[in-house]
Amino acid sequence: MRVLHTSDWHVGRMFHGRDLLADQEAVLGALADLVATERVDVVVVAGDLYDRAVPAGEAVAACTRMLGAIRAAGARIVLTPGNHDSAARLGAFGEFTAAGGLHLRTRVAELAVPVLLEDRHGPVALYGIPYLEPEPARHALGTPDARGHAGVLAEAMRRIRADLGNRPAATRSVVLAHAFVTGGQGSASERTIAVGGIEQVPAAVFDGVDYVALGHLHGPQRLAEHLRYSGSPLAYSFSEARHHKSVWLVELDAGGLAGVERRELPVPRRLGTLRGTLDELLTEPGHEALTGAFLSVELTDQVRPTDPLRRLQQRFPHAVHLEWRPEGGFAAGPLRYPGAARGRSELEIACCFVADCRGGEPTDRERELLGAALVAAAAREPGADRPVREAAA
Repeated sequence: MRVLHTSDWHVGRMFHGRDLLADQEAVLGALADLVATERVDVVVVAGDLYDRAVPAGEAVAACTRMLGAIRAAGARIVLTPGNHDSAARLGAFGEFTAAGGLHLRTRVAELAVPVLLEDRHGPVALYGIPYLEPEPARHALGTPDARGHAGVLAEAMRRIRADLGNRPAATRSVVLAHAFVTGGQGSASERTIAVGGIEQVPAAVFDGVDYVALGHLHGPQRLAEHLRYSGSPLAYSFSEARHHKSVWLVELDAGGLAGVERRELPVPRRLGTLRGTLDELLTEPGHEALTGAFLSVELTDQVRPTDPLRRLQQRFPHAVHLEWRPEGGFAAGPLRYPGAARGRSELEIACCFVADCRGGEPTDRERELLGAALVAAAAREPGADRPVREAAA
């Protein structure tokens, strides 16, 4: 049997305010092509199908199209919720969708009830562990002494191994789980699942099965031959710029796990970073290759430029993140209020504030505007005939 391990689709997610739905459809549409070309029998999604517990209608429609394309290509689908999903909403109509080849494993009480599939070697049991929030999960599992993620997942795996032990010896097993397993490398786009400072689960918790399809961490990684993260199909933060987004093609034979191969996914829009002054970035010919990329920019101008992101987007339409870090540090030094206000006029205070914020003194025109703003503000206060202080009292 051939299993395609995926996770963390996060359908409906935004990237620094940009809509990713079209990119997600393009990448996840490639899964249907893989199903056809690699003769995949079942596709698993180990949590975080959606980015929000209540996804937008457009996200639901897009997800339905993606799942439909995979099913039409010939694979059955097994899906569990992650910490971003609503298990109850995701599991609605699960009994009906199973008849069409979409198996939803969303209930804690049924985590040891596998999806049973057959190949020429016999049965394959696919167990879906929905994301287990430790506090409610330990009560739902009837194990009030279980503590943290490790405690509730240990109980979940105990139940799975017990069920597996009652099945024919030839039964192969696959477990889907959404967790932070010790040894995994996180990135900036994952929502923390820490409880009491402890979110990691020992890898040994998942012993005793042929393959564990992990979700939650967005980088593809191998913790053991049978224990892997597929990662997210797209990059959802600039910390993932070096990731090679992919899925795992898992082969099961009569003896269990026969092999795992990586299949890389298309990249609809790559990520890039740039550093330099605004003038350099706008004129340097060597940056032309990044005009189509999502960009994170670090500006090194000593004085903060006016409206830099808009100006950058004239050359780099997909520049979405900007930080100002002047070369050599901030010339004006750290903000020093209220001490710096003592003995200064209101206009001097305003000009010092501008200098602290942008690393350079305001221009003559800016000083005029600040003075006009102060006069207008004073006119709205009681005792409006009081003049704005132009010099120290």
